[in-house]
This record gives sequence, C-alpha cells and structure tokens, in this order.
Amino acid sequence: MEKVSSTALFVLVVAACCTIASAGLMLPWGEQKAAESPPKNEPRTVRCRHRNFPKCFMVPQRCPKECPSTCLVDCRTCKTLCNCYLPGAVCDDPRFVGGDGITFYFHGSRDRDFCLVSDPSFHINAHFIGKPHPGNKRDFTWVQSLSILLPSSDPGLHSFYLAAMKTATWDDSVDRLALWYNSHPISLPTKEDAMWQSPDGLISVKRTHMTNSIIVESKNKFEISATARPITKQESKIHHYNITDSNCFAHLDVSFKFYDLSDSVDGILGHTYRKDYISKVNLTNPMPVVGGERNFITSGLFATDCAVSKFNKGSGLESAGEANKKSKEYSKVVCRSNPAGTGVLCTR
Repeated sequence: MEKVSSTALFVLVVAACCTIASAGLMLPWGEQKAAESPPKNEPRTVRCRHRNFPKCFMVPQRCPKECPSTCLVDCRTCKTLCNCYLPGAVCDDPRFVGGDGITFYFHGSRDRDFCLVSDPSFHINAHFIGKPHPGNKRDFTWVQSLSILLPSSDPGLHSFYLAAMKTATWDDSVDRLALWYNSHPISLPTKEDAMWQSPDGLISVKRTHMTNSIIVESKNKFEISATARPITKQESKIHHYNITDSNCFAHLDVSFKFYDLSDSVDGILGHTYRKDYISKVNLTNPMPVVGGERNFITSGLFATDCAVSKFNKGSGLESAGEANKKSKEYSKVVCRSNPAGTGVLCTR
C-alpha cells in the first residue's frame, strides 16, 4: 500500500469533517454547527376576511415594499393599503395620522410615557424608547408598548398591556409580542386567527399573522391593529439611527379605529378626533412636528394623570402610586418563546 504523508492525511481528515458537517451529521466529538443567519423577512401575505366580498374573500396578497409588514386589504377594491398612512396610525419615529387625515410627528422623550387617547370610557398610554439624536436636542423615539385602561366596578382598573420585546437580531418567524391583562400574561397560540378573550368580555385579541401582528378590540369602543417590527439596517442608514447588533429597537406600528368617542376626547392622537379640532400643523413642512409634551406626559404607563386626561375611573379609582407600582411590575417582565409552542411565555 502506498504510504500517505501526515500532511495529506490531515487534509483528508479536514475534508471529511467538512463534508459530514455540511450534510448536517453528528461528528464523533459532538455537533459542530456554524451560526445560522436569521431567515430573510419577506413581505407578509394578507387577505380580505369579509365574506360580503366573495371575489376578494381570502385571496392572498403580498404587502407592498413600502410597508412589507404593516398592510391590510381593502375588500372593496381588493387592493393592499399601508396601515401607517391611514387615519389613526402611529408608526415609525412616531409619525401620527390624525382623525382629520393630516400627518404630524410627536417625538416626546425616550423612556417616558405619554397619553395617546383619553376619553371618559377608556385611556391609552404609550411608552417611548429611543436613542440620542446626534447634533440635536431631541431623541430618536419609537412606541415600544401600550397600556389600555378601562373602568371597573371593583377597586383598581382593568388594564391591558401590549409590548414589543427587546430583541438583538430580528426574525419575523419568532413572536416578540408580550400581552398581559389585569397583571396576568396572555397565552396566544402562534397561528393565524388564534383568538383570546378576557373573562369579563371587555377585551379580545386576534392574530392576523402567525407572529407579531394582532388586532385588539373592545366592543363599541375601539379596534387596534398592532405589529411588532425592528429598525432595519436600511432605515438606520438612511436616518442615521446608528442601530447596533445588540438591539434592533423592536417597536410597535399601530393603527386605531374608534367607534364612539366623546366630544371631549384628548391625547396626542385623541384630540384630532374632536369635532371642534382645528389642526395647527404647518402643511408646507414635509415633517411637521407637534409639541405640547407637558400636556401629554404621564407619571407612568398605567397612570391617567396627564394634564389633558378625560378618563372617568368610576368606582375603580386607582391612585398615581398604584399606577406607578403597576408600571414597575410590568417593566420587570421577562418574556421568551414558549417551548409548548403557544406564543410567548412571560414571567416577573
């Protein structure tokens, strides 16, 4: 037999190992698997779900490139629409579309809470996350979580919490939504059309996609479409966000529909729905910014103490201290994928 040199033998061993590893087989000394890059996040598929439009009903359509993860189907025209350009939208570095259809920006401050909508029958706050803006006094900010407060006949208030969990590298096939009702985590299976309803019937949640997109509804009050998504590398480059690999700043893009608002409704978004509302937005400015931060800031995500609050707590009175305690409890929530395959498991 021809003698094989030690160098040639080494090359043969390395080549064999590479062949085995590439085939996904187990090596004698343990599995050696290269780190995989996350799957490419393709545009989402959406459908018309109203049977009254048979020609469009359940016909799959891809979201356009302008809004690959946040679109819906107009069943009448059977065409896709970007949620973030419709009245009631709160998206990106918060860009609002008011009830009058006029777009404006409200930047607020990172790590603070603001009142989005305050009406006698419900109150909605948002928690802003962000980064310092180089060369500018304001922060880059995004909506990371929402709280919805409803009156209760018992002590305290009914509270719903929706958040996009902090994430390093985004994979849209992994659910990063955290959901709680009255301080209890909600387990929502990761399948399209999965539903949950609160025991008291006040709040319902439905998935519009297997992961990261839901509709939250309170009958005769509101409907909220929410999608958790990251800041992409392209967005970071264009807007100079300087997003790093340690945090993709997962946030919420949301759109609101309201059914029965009072004439006194207020809040950053809410006041644009008043009958006597007159927009002060400079329409000649491509990025009109609305101020008034002191009117809308709250002491906590579950507080209703913003200066323009119209919320009627009823007999379920909750003090600012109790609300702040609840906010701190939610800030300690740790969420991860549920091994049982039923969405996200959250603990405190």
